[in-house]
Amino acid sequence: MTDHDVAGGGYSVDAYFGLVHAGVLSEDDRVELLDGVIVAEPPMDPPHATGISRAARALQYAAGAGVVVRVQSPLIAGPVSVPEPDVCLVPGCDADYVNRHPASALLVVEVSDSSLKQDRLSKSRIYAGAGVPEYWIVNLRDDHVEVFRQPDADQRVYAEHRVAHRGQRLELLALPGVAVSVADLLPPG
Repeated sequence: MTDHDVAGGGYSVDAYFGLVHAGVLSEDDRVELLDGVIVAEPPMDPPHATGISRAARALQYAAGAGVVVRVQSPLIAGPVSVPEPDVCLVPGCDADYVNRHPASALLVVEVSDSSLKQDRLSKSRIYAGAGVPEYWIVNLRDDHVEVFRQPDADQRVYAEHRVAHRGQRLELLALPGVAVSVADLLPPG
C-alpha cells in the first residue's frame, strides 16, 4: 500500500505522520488529517480561544482523576483521520499517551463559529465513525451546545442530536453522575 492508496488517493495516518517525521510538516503547522485530506486550520480568534479554555477547565473540574483532558491534540480516529479536537476527554492518565496518541475518546468537544458547518458535517461523521460515544459542539454563533450521541460507526452518523441551553446541565455518558453546566462551556453572557 502506498501513501495514497487510502480514501481515494488521500493520506493514511502513517503517511500523515511520515510527513511530520520527514520535516514536510512541522508540529507548529496548524493542520489536521480529515478523511485522508490534510486540512489547514484558520487562526484562532479570542472567542474561540476563550471557549476552549472554558470547556477544558469545566471538564477537568467535573471529571477529576482517571481521565485525561487533552486540548488541541491528535486523536487517531480511524485509518485516514487525525483530527485535533479543541477538547477531548480520553481514558487513562497522561503516561498512557507518552508514546502514542489516543485512538479512542470518551467525549470530543469542538468550539465553533466559522467552523460550524465543518464541525456539524465532516467532524461529526469522523467522530461517529470512530465510535466516539458523545460529541459536543460549543456553538458560539447561536450561544448553545449541540449534543450528539449514539454513534452508528458503520453509517458514520449520530442517532441522537439535541441542543442544550444556558441553565441546563450535561451529564457525561461515559462518567455517570458527572455533569457540566452549559453556561460553563459558553462565553460569559
